[in-house]
Amino acid sequence: MDTTPESYLDLFPLETIVYLTPDSENVLEDIDPDKVYVLGGLVDESIHKQLTLRRAREQRLQTARLPIREYMVRAPNPRNYHSETLAINQVFDILSTYYETRSWPAALRAGVSSGKGYVLPATAEE
Repeated sequence: MDTTPESYLDLFPLETIVYLTPDSENVLEDIDPDKVYVLGGLVDESIHKQLTLRRAREQRLQTARLPIREYMVRAPNPRNYHSETLAINQVFDILSTYYETRSWPAALRAGVSSGKGYVLPATAEE
């Protein structure tokens, strides 16, 4: 992994960039090695709905979200809390695990904590 102070908009062709945001209507089904994935993270204590999606649209970028709804179920919990918004390190762990295993269930198990209110279906029955 390389880091740079330069903007991804200056480093990569726009058509190769996929901005990951939990508000996207597009589901990330596979990782394309020819694409550049931007983790739409915010360093903030509060969650601003649609902010990362708006940012990506303003930049005319493709967007995608992790397939949490497709592979996980809402777990009953006392607060009735369910969130698909993850920290950057969680998204990175999910993508890394998926890239190694090619298994969304394994990747989501590795990166989505039960505190988010989502679990894999087998876990929900336990």
